[in-house]
Amino acid sequence: MTGQPISKSKATLPQTIALFPLSGALLLPEGQLPLNIFEPRYLKMIDDVLGGARTIGMIQPRALPKKNDMTPALYHVGCAGRITSFRESGDGRYLVSLTGVRRFRLIEEIDVEAPYRTARIDWDAFDIDAHKDASGEEIEREVFVEIMSDYLDTEGLKTDWDAVEEAPIESLVASLAMGCPFAPNEKQALLEAITVADRAKILMALMEMSGAADEPGEFGPLQ
Repeated sequence: MTGQPISKSKATLPQTIALFPLSGALLLPEGQLPLNIFEPRYLKMIDDVLGGARTIGMIQPRALPKKNDMTPALYHVGCAGRITSFRESGDGRYLVSLTGVRRFRLIEEIDVEAPYRTARIDWDAFDIDAHKDASGEEIEREVFVEIMSDYLDTEGLKTDWDAVEEAPIESLVASLAMGCPFAPNEKQALLEAITVADRAKILMALMEMSGAADEPGEFGPLQ
């Protein structure tokens, strides 16, 4: 893959996109999402997009698909990712890394002669993704890191605190939102948050609720 900058301009992005529905997977603009592709329909999808825009739409099903249900209902908001790393395994799988480009709103699915789902999409709802989001300056870093530390301790998760100290707050928010084991609907709320500051507020609430859920009589995950 080339090292060229990824364009976020609507004029350079496709108006139809191959969809990869995956529950619990969150891709944010500029985030990195590794994928292990093994289903034949998605192997075909990767083959097809590598010859074109190298872009697929990550989107969540609204509920876990039932057995043999190939078209579960989808959320209306997803994030386009560009394939920036690709290699084949020795057993027929594709190991892919996506870099988040820009969020989209699903307009309608379209019929195509392909085994995977494809949709027309609208980029305008998240035009903010094409520009620098300065709202991270509104986040109180010390408060955020304290809540993050309590959450990681509660969940028994480890992190590199030297890297945390050096990372921009925007990167911390994105890494936690993508990497923490939140429920699919909670992941969707993080995806749809308009600004980084909005996402940080939701993230801090989720981390605090997760800790409270371990105490008798307290609330569990958001419904």
